[in-house]
Amino acid sequence: ILAVVLKYHCANDSRKGHLLEGMSGESDLNVDNLITRLLEVRGCRPGKTVQMSENEVRALCHKSREIFLSQPILLELEAPLKICGDIHGQYNDLLRLFEYGGFPPEANYLFLGDYVDRGKQSLETICLLLAYKVKYPENFFLLRGNHECASINRIYGFYDECKRRFSIKLWKTFTDCFNCLPIAALIDEKIFCCHGGLSPDLQNMEQIRRIMRPTDVPDTGLLCDLLWSDPDKDVQGWGENDRGVSFTFGPDVVAKFLNRHDLDLICRAHQVVEDGYEFFAKRQLVTLFSAPNYCGEFDNAGGMMSVDETLMCSFQILKPSEKKAKYQYAGLNSGRPVQTTQRAGTPGGLQKRK
Repeated sequence: ILAVVLKYHCANDSRKGHLLEGMSGESDLNVDNLITRLLEVRGCRPGKTVQMSENEVRALCHKSREIFLSQPILLELEAPLKICGDIHGQYNDLLRLFEYGGFPPEANYLFLGDYVDRGKQSLETICLLLAYKVKYPENFFLLRGNHECASINRIYGFYDECKRRFSIKLWKTFTDCFNCLPIAALIDEKIFCCHGGLSPDLQNMEQIRRIMRPTDVPDTGLLCDLLWSDPDKDVQGWGENDRGVSFTFGPDVVAKFLNRHDLDLICRAHQVVEDGYEFFAKRQLVTLFSAPNYCGEFDNAGGMMSVDETLMCSFQILKPSEKKAKYQYAGLNSGRPVQTTQRAGTPGGLQKRK
């Protein structure tokens, strides 16, 4: 594990109050007991399933859906908090992230989407995240990723996992919940967060606030782009996206967006990056990816970005692991040693522009 500190600060001119204390779930959901069971597999072999009833998972979806709809679609959050990228059902690695960053409510969290699909434990992953949302609604935040969409997770694993372990009906209940997730977040009015990226349709933040929920993800337009678009250093303006959905956008688009909205940084996920985080456009945009050894096919690290009260950003890294011995719990010390500590050293990026 490697902590990488950026010696640049975003502007931090105002505070809007303090985060509230956590709340417990509704009467038909024992969220404390559910969290306890979900955490009991720490130290067990990776992949050990957690026993949950269909009724309690359904109640969890209903309660978290209520909370999502009670909060804005464009969240306005305050530092300090930790930001995580794609998890994709890698439950053991999610537990490693919490071991490293602190289990809620020790730290505040914002996750950028893509909780399900591809990994083997999408149900444990999404249930722990939703349980923390119910338990600590003002300290724990989840954005929507492109995989929190029925047409996508029907294909890439979540539907099959729900059908195998519970029922198709429960998968539909998750779909109803996912259709109410917030889409983007602003941290202290200086850091813009979403799963995918920018949109040529996005001129002002009010457009995001006007998106009505529940909603599916359309094939085109603002909501689609916020969940699907990608930066591309070789593009000026907007380009075609190899995914066949949405667009790519160049460094000039990032600079114009930040300048127009008086922002300092865009934080997004959606793409595997080797070191768990990767900068773009002179450190004006950062990609986070929090699933190390993604799908067992990549040798990538998993990254988590910590934003302190002064909006200084640092990176905590889960290193990619060597092939683990069978059933050996690797814990936080697993993986290759990281040889160097990197620091931001170029102008621009996170420091406030004049």
